Amino acid sequence: MDQDVDSFAAQRLVLVTGPSGAGRSTAINVLEDLGFEAIDNLPLSLIPRLLDGPPRHAPLALGLDVRNRDFSAANVIELIDRLTRLPGFAPEVLYLDCVADVLVRRYNETRRRHPLTPDAAPMAGVLAEIDLLAPIRARADVLVDTTDLSPHDLKAELMQWFDVRPDRRLGLSLHSFSYKRGVPRGLDMMFDCRFLANPHWDAALRPLDGRDPRVQGHVAADPRFAEFFQRTRDLVQFLLPAHTDEGKSHLAVGFGCTGGQHRSVTLVEKMAVALADAGWPVSIRHRELERRAAAAPQAATEVTASSAPMVQRQAS
Repeated sequence: MDQDVDSFAAQRLVLVTGPSGAGRSTAINVLEDLGFEAIDNLPLSLIPRLLDGPPRHAPLALGLDVRNRDFSAANVIELIDRLTRLPGFAPEVLYLDCVADVLVRRYNETRRRHPLTPDAAPMAGVLAEIDLLAPIRARADVLVDTTDLSPHDLKAELMQWFDVRPDRRLGLSLHSFSYKRGVPRGLDMMFDCRFLANPHWDAALRPLDGRDPRVQGHVAADPRFAEFFQRTRDLVQFLLPAHTDEGKSHLAVGFGCTGGQHRSVTLVEKMAVALADAGWPVSIRHRELERRAAAAPQAATEVTASSAPMVQRQAS
């Protein structure tokens, strides 16, 4: 009995690491938003001293970086083993992974030097770091590949594993996408909107997208829209409590059409309002609109300001 109580009372402790550029800083910020006490770049030798003392009221997340002066794979593994034996703590290793080519591209985009090879090309440092971290990767309790993940996607993934807020409600993310570009990763369910009237064939509506009331009116005028929308909304609302009961913290629902610009965006916009009005925390992502904004930097500010991917709709 005492052992069960001790296990239940163990403080959650997450060690966050991975190659530079894979999203470790983003993960630390997400965990902090989720209620963790987050400390980044603490020397390994100081971690046992940090944990020595009275229990904390919040779970703890510690970022481990190769830039620390005492960082090595052997030292990290020794730390993991030591924490595993430490009473009162439940340590986990979160490893953010990413393929080398994407890490190099991220370094080139930010024009930063790699910490392991500041005077050489980034690829040399990336490969050296991946090799250095391989033993730690093998010990990971949670491994998240961020190769194809945006910061929003990474947050949604981490929420499924680490949301410890006692008053949390299941978070819902709605995604619009183009079938021509493939289905987004991580969707729990998706709906095909290609049977609805397509604004693409109206020359006045073609350059617009599903956030525009004129496009939404065109899609909603399809005789099949109202029943499809109602049945889909009712199905999602029926499933949300069931997933909550199963302990799931996040549900991702996708709506796809041919180009990811008109019909799927319309469905996501309208569904987000309906579900937020019903009391559910809803975030929305328009994948193709985001890609278009990223490809046209001059228009990025306008798209970001007026589109919902960056906005969390919280129930009032």
